[in-house]
Amino acid sequence: MIAPALREEIARRYGTPAVVVDLDRVARNIARLQAACDAAGLANRPHIKTHKSPVLARMQIEAGARGVTCQKIGEAEVMARAGIDDILVSYNLIGPHAVGRLGRLLRESPARITVAADNPVTVAGLPEAAQAGGRSLDVVVECDTGRKRAGVETPGEAVALARDIAGRPGLAFAGLLMYPPAGGVAEAQRFLDQAKAGLAEHGLHARIVSTGGTPNLPELGQVHGATEHRAGTVIFNDRMMMAAGVATLDDCALAVLSRVVSRAGPERGILDAGSKTLTSDSGGGLDGFGLMPDHPGARIQAFAEEHGFLDLSACAERPPVGTLVEVVPNHVCVVVNMVDALVTVRDGAIVGTLPVEARGLIA
Repeated sequence: MIAPALREEIARRYGTPAVVVDLDRVARNIARLQAACDAAGLANRPHIKTHKSPVLARMQIEAGARGVTCQKIGEAEVMARAGIDDILVSYNLIGPHAVGRLGRLLRESPARITVAADNPVTVAGLPEAAQAGGRSLDVVVECDTGRKRAGVETPGEAVALARDIAGRPGLAFAGLLMYPPAGGVAEAQRFLDQAKAGLAEHGLHARIVSTGGTPNLPELGQVHGATEHRAGTVIFNDRMMMAAGVATLDDCALAVLSRVVSRAGPERGILDAGSKTLTSDSGGGLDGFGLMPDHPGARIQAFAEEHGFLDLSACAERPPVGTLVEVVPNHVCVVVNMVDALVTVRDGAIVGTLPVEARGLIA
């Protein structure tokens, strides 16, 4: 938690709402993830969609991470410009705009670039990027093992797409990418074993087998044959990760410092952090839109753009107008994307601000 005196100093310098990151907790979370990957014999490839900061990406790499994962070509561009030299884009890049930018990235950056695909349309466009970049492009096949989001749904489809990749000029089949649902190790293992057997029949080998997700950290290394893991939220953690049982309040490195600006009724109040700060992400059905650790009975029940509507009916000590409160967001990744800079603290003192360099990138 942010000490009262530090809250006042942050508010005085930067105003509210302010998105505050405790670098001591960040360092601890980075070390914990790296140790878990090392113990499981997996390379650590953290997902930067959570923090969107080359500075924090470098901290992860200096701690032992092999490279980073990005979700957008724009994020990859930001990381490459900052000197990150091993980048996986875990998303289908389709259309002349995305393919053109990928080609330019391959041409202008020395970084090793790997992209994901789960359909022939994506694969068909990638040779153009490789040609424009003047070098081979590694491609992994995204596989769905139960989450029902993106990914081919059968091992046979994975093998067919891998053969398509391997047969196209400028492309190299590099492996398989998956994001099993929690508790989905057995299904992921069956999929992987069948896919690898099918690949072998055609002389193909999955050099990379990438698993993902902070919620899956308790099952890290249980998919035999996996080579790396992509976890994003763990660097900050949030209310969703607390609900999933993979983080405690003490592991949460990011909070929104907000001020109570209205108490028009005895059982209600208004924060100056609304949907443009905390976002309206319910966190998969959590009660309310954030946790206020020093007012555990308070509930952020609704939002306007700049208003957080407080239900204080179950609050033993109802904060008066002017009170500075700390809010742990439901979903930290979307909160980070809402601001230009994070206020950083270490050892109970302000360090400064950290630009969110890869925020707001819709492509």
